[in-house]
Amino acid sequence: MKHVSALLIKFIASLVLLYLILGLMYGMTFGEVFLLTAVLGLAAYVIGDLLILPRTNNTLATVADFFIAWLIIFMFVDGMAVTDNIFTATTIAALAVGVFEVFFHRYLANQILPDNDKGPMDRKLQYQTEISDELGEQPPKDEKFDK
Repeated sequence: MKHVSALLIKFIASLVLLYLILGLMYGMTFGEVFLLTAVLGLAAYVIGDLLILPRTNNTLATVADFFIAWLIIFMFVDGMAVTDNIFTATTIAALAVGVFEVFFHRYLANQILPDNDKGPMDRKLQYQTEISDELGEQPPKDEKFDK
């Protein structure tokens, strides 16, 4: 049930962002943006949020989600948008989705993903170092220093 609520949050936020960018700025219809959001949301949730995020950190998962979003949006915009500059439309939309993903990953890490699967995001590694007197240069015991 937790994953359903997370998918719903992701779907609604992505739908709003993509409709504002691709629908209003680049002339895609609401139905096209809705279909794009459904495909993108499901693919990015499974690959980026369930596979990559628990094994890495927020930054790597966000970069992976950006590239996933860019690829899927490019395929949709190429066939559906009425613009000559597909690269710009795709990049702007993928950047908006990427910025949203930063905050969504924090939500997932704190609320949805189990504690034992958080990976390096939650680890606090504490390393200790040791130093001994033998590492420094020591004068012989029977010599006296001139002062």
